[in-house]
Amino acid sequence: MKTKLVWAAAAFALSLPVSTLQAQALELKVADSFPAGHYLVRLLLKPWMDDVTKRTNGAVTFTYYPNQQIGKAADMLRLTQSGVVDIGYIGPSYVSDKMPLSEVAQLPGAFETSCQGTMAYWKAAREGVLAKQEYAPNKIKLLFEVVLPPYQVWTAKAKVDTTKDMQGLKLRTTGGAQDLTLRALGAVPVRMAAPDAYESLSRGTMDGLLFPMESVVAYGLDKLVKHATEGVSFGSFIVAYSINQSVWDKLPDDVKKAMNEASEAIEPTACAQVDKETETTKKNLQDGGVSFDPLPEATRTEMKDKLKGVGKEWASGLDSRGKQASAALKEFEDLLAAGGK
Repeated sequence: MKTKLVWAAAAFALSLPVSTLQAQALELKVADSFPAGHYLVRLLLKPWMDDVTKRTNGAVTFTYYPNQQIGKAADMLRLTQSGVVDIGYIGPSYVSDKMPLSEVAQLPGAFETSCQGTMAYWKAAREGVLAKQEYAPNKIKLLFEVVLPPYQVWTAKAKVDTTKDMQGLKLRTTGGAQDLTLRALGAVPVRMAAPDAYESLSRGTMDGLLFPMESVVAYGLDKLVKHATEGVSFGSFIVAYSINQSVWDKLPDDVKKAMNEASEAIEPTACAQVDKETETTKKNLQDGGVSFDPLPEATRTEMKDKLKGVGKEWASGLDSRGKQASAALKEFEDLLAAGGK
């Protein structure tokens, strides 16, 4: 009798209009590695979740697990793919073996603001080469992202004034393209996730970091660094929240529509706020004793010359492994030139 009732209920549910099914409550699990209060959670993730809930009249809600509660940054792709979480913050640099082409947005000298990088990556990862070659094979779908403002060199002791000052410096990177960037300048890349940087720098096992300004504060590194460069882009980093493709495919059409609209709305808004807050944070860091040292013109010219070949070296290495890196690089450069359109 119970079995018949279950089947009857299921048959009834399938016969209901789509709008009735879509009105049912849906709770999704979201996870990342950011500490509580991180500026990207405040500017990007929470506004997006709130907007989706609002657009669905409260039908879709989220349970959020910050600060590596479910797993470390490098685990987020696997956790999202396996369904442990529905939506995960996936930093392509942390899984460069699975998403090497995404590092096209992390090459040095490509752009000057967060919004330039963000809008170009958005198109490539939602509709272009990266969507087909990175996201689809990994069975995830990009929901929203931000590309951080150009990274700078932050040091705990001596400041960087010349290319010679970079020689032998042990600096934290996210790996991949940033490793190529530092090696081109004679520095030593130390690959690690952002949450681990404080301990290594405090122990003196690193001389400094390649880091974005806001994250220096978010991870408490402003207590350790004394100098920061200005005038050269040393690459960037992609913060991408993605959903398990199977979960996405099962969502009602109106929920997909709400999520897509929320994503389109948050992209230009979040990156503009990131760019704006960077200037405010710089002043606060200066007031706290961090010295921002504009690189001399001769140093800027020399460094930019040394870094010109990093993009081609990166693409060539991946092309030789059967990846479409040159195609990804051309598409990204074209999107930057077109303003991400």
